[in-house]
Amino acid sequence: MSAREKIKATAEQVVGRAVRKTANAMGQRTTAAKGAALEARGKARGLKEKGKDEFGL
Repeated sequence: MSAREKIKATAEQVVGRAVRKTANAMGQRTTAAKGAALEARGKARGLKEKGKDEFGL
């Protein structure tokens, strides 16, 4: 996994988690859903890059 993509994936997960938890605490459901989506996108990016490493792409 390239370092740049790994950092992007981790950053998306951290930011998404922070947004989701903050929005839940404030009762903002729409923003919480956006944070959850961002977190999921970060996880998917990480899995994609991990798969590329496994298969040598």
